[in-house]
Amino acid sequence: MITLHHLEYSQSFRILWLLEELGAEYELKLYNRDPETNLAPAEYKAISPLGTAPVITDGDLALAESNAIIDYILDQHPESPLDPAPGSKHRARHLFWYHASQGSMMSIGMVDMIMRVLEQRSPWPISKLLGAVFGQARKSFTGPRNEAMLAKIEKDLGEAPWFGGDQVTSADITMSYPMEALRDRGQLGADHPNAMAWFDRVDALPSYQSARKIDDRPTVSFAI
Repeated sequence: MITLHHLEYSQSFRILWLLEELGAEYELKLYNRDPETNLAPAEYKAISPLGTAPVITDGDLALAESNAIIDYILDQHPESPLDPAPGSKHRARHLFWYHASQGSMMSIGMVDMIMRVLEQRSPWPISKLLGAVFGQARKSFTGPRNEAMLAKIEKDLGEAPWFGGDQVTSADITMSYPMEALRDRGQLGADHPNAMAWFDRVDALPSYQSARKIDDRPTVSFAI
């Protein structure tokens, strides 16, 4: 049986949601972060190959990386519509968002976060100079990429209700983390009605609600 080692305030909530959506049998072990360092505790790092969340174990196997875990679990549920079959109508759309979530969106978000941290936490008098440098870098590098991604999100969710097409798929599950980060940073709001309607549909899913009842602790996004 799969065991989800669920670290508080982490991306592993997506795996909990996936398991609930599948109606899978699993064991859940909850871990709290170290109160001083805010990092994963030693017993968690001893399990995870990378010391990061999420991680699952299945017998002697310990597996990290969100999408690798999702693929591994879905391999055990080949009948599930969460992974659209090759040749299906929305297969390409599903694949794009499934991989964009951890590729383009996470990398852009992390670069943007790092530049803002360096700008905001640099000591005076260099903070003013760094603010100008990193502000321009965000404007010319991460800004256009974010705008292009936001436009595609709004367009695609206007054509079909889910990132995976006409029904929820694993693309929606893995996209939940970067979508929450965009919302937390104020980049998704009233100007993006299709994206905001997607959040409402997610909140209404019984599997999402049951996962939240199991652990209602929020995730930590890269919004600052």
